[in-house]
Amino acid sequence: MSLIKRLHHASLVTSDLATARAFYEGVLGLEVNPTRPTLAYDGIWYDVGEQMIHLLAVPNPDAGVVRPEHGGIDRHTALVVSDFEELIARLEKAGIPYSMSKSGRSALFCRDPDGNALEFWGSQF
Repeated sequence: MSLIKRLHHASLVTSDLATARAFYEGVLGLEVNPTRPTLAYDGIWYDVGEQMIHLLAVPNPDAGVVRPEHGGIDRHTALVVSDFEELIARLEKAGIPYSMSKSGRSALFCRDPDGNALEFWGSQF
């Protein structure tokens, strides 16, 4: 039996918190969790259902590393969305490139302003 009960949060590194916030709040519509602790470095917490995304404004340990074009073959965080077509419209309006899942399922991949890969699944999953 696994000791792991659920995922609490995923942490993503950002070099420009204001630009990252514009993406996560403005494009994806995530809301800040105001109850998270203040740490020794800047950052922000977002509620994602019962879990969270934590943006860490710290030096990027991967700076200069070339990431794969398709996020599906890179480390990534996968999120379920309530309206897949609305997500596509928001990404296109913001000029954010994305690629559809290579498996044929209703999912797509994009990168945030810092190059972190994100996968989005339609709500049927």
